Amino acid sequence: MQHPTHDLADPHHGHAHGAPGHHHHHHHGGSFESRAATPLVIAILLNLAFVVIEGVFGWMANSIALIADAGHNFSDVLGLLAAWGAMILSRRPAGARFTYGLGRSSVLAALGNAVLLLVACGAIAWEAVGRFLHPPAVAGVTVMWVAAAGILVNGISAWLLHSHKGDDMNMRAAFLHMVADAAVSLGVVLSGLAILLTGRGWIDPAVSLLVVAVILWSSWGLLRDALHLSLDGVPANLDSLSIKKFLESHGGVAEVHDLHVWALSTTSVALTAHLVVPGGDAGGVLLDALTDGLQRQFHIDHATLQIEHTVCAGACQVAPGPAA
Repeated sequence: MQHPTHDLADPHHGHAHGAPGHHHHHHHGGSFESRAATPLVIAILLNLAFVVIEGVFGWMANSIALIADAGHNFSDVLGLLAAWGAMILSRRPAGARFTYGLGRSSVLAALGNAVLLLVACGAIAWEAVGRFLHPPAVAGVTVMWVAAAGILVNGISAWLLHSHKGDDMNMRAAFLHMVADAAVSLGVVLSGLAILLTGRGWIDPAVSLLVVAVILWSSWGLLRDALHLSLDGVPANLDSLSIKKFLESHGGVAEVHDLHVWALSTTSVALTAHLVVPGGDAGGVLLDALTDGLQRQFHIDHATLQIEHTVCAGACQVAPGPAA
């Protein structure tokens, strides 16, 4: 099998390069980073202020549940900061050293956020188990009021991030964490009420263990998806077999092989594939239809397609076709 050599750029696309039988296409939509930056920064500031308030009052009230929730919220703030930093890095253009740019930093941010949450879970659980043995006196009223403020802060943050949760893994993680935090704060309110009614100090560390369970539940999917993308796996919302069928469904395409799909960032997907088009010239029309279809149907905005023309005369061989 012979593969064509690279040549001049395809004149139909401003940011493309072509070759005999090779077509490379980018789609550029509105900037997700610019749309998501403002609500993300507001959520960071709100949660950072609340972390300080919750930590101080948790220490004053001698409540490990409040301190645990403050630690959880602080890890969320670090995760939001990492997501924001990744957005800034992803805006940097590709260069000679990073030919894809720095979009993959968003995947690393999601992975780091998940690991950070797991570490926080270990620290909270360790402290909670110790307090089961020696339950301290807890100021239930203070716990309730501070946790109620947490429901408000996390609810506003979740509302700010809701419209962007489907666009990016980091934004989805941030939204889910804000919703989980609101639920955890509700649990802390109930624990404060239970302590007031019963006077039982063990309720506080018990609730902190429930906080850990919620964090683990909400973080596991993020950790799994971030590891998957770090290993160049096909993004979870895409099916490589469906993409292959889509490419093969177009007239003239006899076979698709060497199909690769991976994430350039948490918002950008790349694809490469060899298309066997026996006889005739596929031309730019077919390639334009395929790349546009990939973007429209699968949201793949960085597609590289190579055409191979099969010529059967006795034994079949693959010969390069004309430039797309």
